Amino acid sequence: MRNPIRLKNLSSRLLPIYFIGAVFFFLAHPTLGSFCFGLPALVAGLFLRAWGVGHLVKTERLTVSGPYAHVRNPLYLGTLLVGLGFSLMLSGWVGWGSLSVLLLWFGLVYFPRKEQIESNRLRDRYGETYQAYYEAVPAILPRQKAWRAEFPLANEIDQSLKWSFERYDANNELGTFLACVLGVGLVVLRAMAA
Repeated sequence: MRNPIRLKNLSSRLLPIYFIGAVFFFLAHPTLGSFCFGLPALVAGLFLRAWGVGHLVKTERLTVSGPYAHVRNPLYLGTLLVGLGFSLMLSGWVGWGSLSVLLLWFGLVYFPRKEQIESNRLRDRYGETYQAYYEAVPAILPRQKAWRAEFPLANEIDQSLKWSFERYDANNELGTFLACVLGVGLVVLRAMAA
């Protein structure tokens, strides 16, 4: 099993994000009710991320199985759901403020840049196969029916890849899970202290 702590998550460029999160956390007054209200979104986000990384084979192939058949960026959608869950747990104006900051940063700064970089990289690598996938599968809001490539593109990609723990571990998702468990524990402690 890989070390769950990613050194890139400890870089100094993320310090402002951690600082803002800490400020919101210390200003918050979570309750048992707000915790229960936010927990389903958080769990759904973690599930979606785990499902996605268990299918993801970075740089070796175009991943179009599992959640990738419904949405191009299930990890980003999962992260948004986790953020929504934590924001709802924080309760009150702090919860809504943290959600507003998250949505503004994600929608205006982070996602547009990442979507362009990743789409260009995949388009360069997989050409018309990726373009067909890009045009058929939404970026962040899932389509109901799973996308399936048709001939001749179907011969170029593996649409039947099954989830595997080896990929979950190789993509180092355990660190995300443990960070969320720590965050949930801190919210519970904060709610109990109130």
